[in-house]
Amino acid sequence: MRKLAIAVVISGGALVIGAIAIVHSSRRRRRSSQIVWSAAHCDRQHAHGILGAVGNTPLVKIRSLSEATGCEVYAKAEFLNPGGSIKDRVAVKIIKEALQSGKLRPGGVVTEGSAGSTAISLAMVAVACGCKCHVVIPDDAAIEKAQLLEALGATVERVRPVSITHKDHFVNIARRRAQEAEAKYKERMIVCPFDKNDKNPTKNGTHIVDSKDEAQGGYFADQFENLANFRAHYQGTGPEIWKQTGGKVDAFVAASGTGGTIAGITCYLKDQRPEVKCYLIDPPGSGLYNRVSRGVLYAREEAEGKRLKNPFDTITEGIGINRLTKNFLLAKLDGAIRGTDKEAVEMSRFLLREDGIFVGSSSAMNCVGAVRVARLLGPGHTIVTILCDSGSRHLSKFYNSDYLSTHGLLPTAKGLEFLV
Repeated sequence: MRKLAIAVVISGGALVIGAIAIVHSSRRRRRSSQIVWSAAHCDRQHAHGILGAVGNTPLVKIRSLSEATGCEVYAKAEFLNPGGSIKDRVAVKIIKEALQSGKLRPGGVVTEGSAGSTAISLAMVAVACGCKCHVVIPDDAAIEKAQLLEALGATVERVRPVSITHKDHFVNIARRRAQEAEAKYKERMIVCPFDKNDKNPTKNGTHIVDSKDEAQGGYFADQFENLANFRAHYQGTGPEIWKQTGGKVDAFVAASGTGGTIAGITCYLKDQRPEVKCYLIDPPGSGLYNRVSRGVLYAREEAEGKRLKNPFDTITEGIGINRLTKNFLLAKLDGAIRGTDKEAVEMSRFLLREDGIFVGSSSAMNCVGAVRVARLLGPGHTIVTILCDSGSRHLSKFYNSDYLSTHGLLPTAKGLEFLV
């Protein structure tokens, strides 16, 4: 018999409500404690606004993978951030640094080219900081992400997927939108003599005449090249993992999109203990596996002439890339592992069935990497990975049986036999 339990979890000051399917059986009762929550996330009793609730996420022990490998397999539950993903950390860092530097003004518009989660986080953080948000996304991204962005008040521009070298790639369009907003802002500036009776004087006698709805300039978040991305994880996620494991972490593994997460965390962990092993798990169509393993950036699909219209041919979203970003270049890696779409799909269903963990495609790929690293190192090691976001953002593709059937990806495994 299946029942629905509503779990209320306090994470970093944020109230998170999640539905977990509980299956009653003798096997499930023996596994009643399937998830171990680290007490280290309870340091903060109160958060200052929604941004104060970002970070300090729980470290979750994944019981099924731990039992299967003989290792302690843990994952940072980043889907418990208030914006629903690990990208909340990046959005806060990027926008706060931009405001502090003056590159972004209150009331300005933050632009970004994103397949989903970063854009959602930027939309939430921008509003909290008194700014606007304009997002450019590829039109093949999951529709629920665009709907969520619009609900958050962001302007959403959907464009066809093209190569990053094309002027109309979604990232390049986002950069132009920021430049356009900044140009319009400067056009509205009127230089006039200083008037002591002016209610809003400035030091140089310049003030702005505009309507309340006009954006106060534009700022391109540039998540791929902006090193605030790296700093968010070197200063936040990495130290949290170290503290929550008591410094007893043997290996870290994750996929890479912008490179900020894997670079920030691996650098911090290796700075604490150089012996920590750090690995990349790379999806189909991405060239990073070959870059790490062989020093050459290319994807197998390119070599075989099978590249499709997408920048990288995978069902996973937000990971995999065919260029080196400033963030990724900082990563300290000991090796790389290839993952497949079928493995990610099977892993997501395995985690839901065995642990009640409902995660998205990149999180599932990370867990594929965790099992492979655990098998590589052998029993008795502590492996850490990232649960980037929940499965609720992947319903139209990754959890859609019709879509999976079309691509020959319907899950069939009963256990972990798909990881041969």
